[in-house]
Amino acid sequence: MASLKKYGAIDIGSNAIRLLISNVIEKKDHKPQFKKSSLVRVPIRLGVDSFVHGAISDTNIQRMIDAMEAFKLLMGIHGVEKYKACATSAIREASNGEKVAEFIFKKTGMKIDIIGGKEEAALISSTDLNELISKDKTYLYVDVGGGSTELSLFSRGNIIHSKSFKIGTVRLLNNSKQENKEKFKHVEHWIKKHTSKYNKITLIGSGGNINKLFKISGRTEGAPISYIYLNAQYQFLKKMSYRQRITELGLNPDRADVIIPATKIYLYAMKWSGARKIFVPKIGLADGLIKNLYYSNLKSVD
Repeated sequence: MASLKKYGAIDIGSNAIRLLISNVIEKKDHKPQFKKSSLVRVPIRLGVDSFVHGAISDTNIQRMIDAMEAFKLLMGIHGVEKYKACATSAIREASNGEKVAEFIFKKTGMKIDIIGGKEEAALISSTDLNELISKDKTYLYVDVGGGSTELSLFSRGNIIHSKSFKIGTVRLLNNSKQENKEKFKHVEHWIKKHTSKYNKITLIGSGGNINKLFKISGRTEGAPISYIYLNAQYQFLKKMSYRQRITELGLNPDRADVIIPATKIYLYAMKWSGARKIFVPKIGLADGLIKNLYYSNLKSVD
C-alpha cells in the first residue's frame, strides 16, 4: 500500500524566489519517490539591492511579503504538510538581511532560514546527484546562482572538494570589469588546482540559466551539451540585444540579461577543468530542501 506526503521548499535567491511543491510516494520495501507537483517562480531581484546598495529595499521587502503570503496560500491549497524556506547570498550579505527575515516572519508567520554557501552546496549535493554519478568517473558540479556559484568535485562517487564563490550572474552584471576579473582568477585557481590530477572531467551544471540553455538546445533528457555548442550559443546570445532575447527567444525579462554571464561561468569552468561536455539534470536547492525535510521528518518520527 502506497502513502503520499506533500512537502514545500522555498528558495529565496538573488535573481528570483521559487516555490517547489513535491509529492513523496512511499511504498513498503521501496525507496521513496520524489515527484515535482508544482513550481512557481517570481522575479524579485534581491541581488541588486544587496550587492549594489547593501540592503534590501522597502519595495522589495513588501514584494517578498506578498510572495510569501501567496506561497502560503498555494501550499494550503496543495495540502503541504511541511515546508522549509531558505535565503542565500542576497539576504545573507544584506546589512538588514536578518531583520528582513524577522519582519517577514512577524507579518506572515513564514520562517526563513538564512544559509551559508557551504550549507547551500551540501543541500544541492543531497539531491538525486549521487544517482547520476558513476563511481569510475570524475565530475565537477557547478551551480550558478545570482549571487554565488557553488563548485563540488566528485571522484569515485564521493565529494573530494567543495567551495562557494561570490560570483553570480547578478553580481557580474553590476560589478566593474576589474572586480569580475579578480573574482574569476580565484575560481580559475581553485578549479585548476583541484582538477589537474584527473585525466578526464565531466561537468554537471545546475541553475535556471543552464536549464534554459538545455531546453533551447532541443536535446533529449540525459544527453549532454558539448563545449563547442555552448560556446556557439554564448556568441549567438551576445550578438542579440536584450529585447531580441525576449522577443525572438522567448526569454523572461529577468532571464534575458543574466543568461550571458551564467553561460560565461559554465564555459570558464569547462575550459579550466578540461571538460568537453556538460550534463544538465533538473536539480537545485529546492530539491535538496525537499529531501532534507523528508529525511529529517523520518528521523524525528524514529
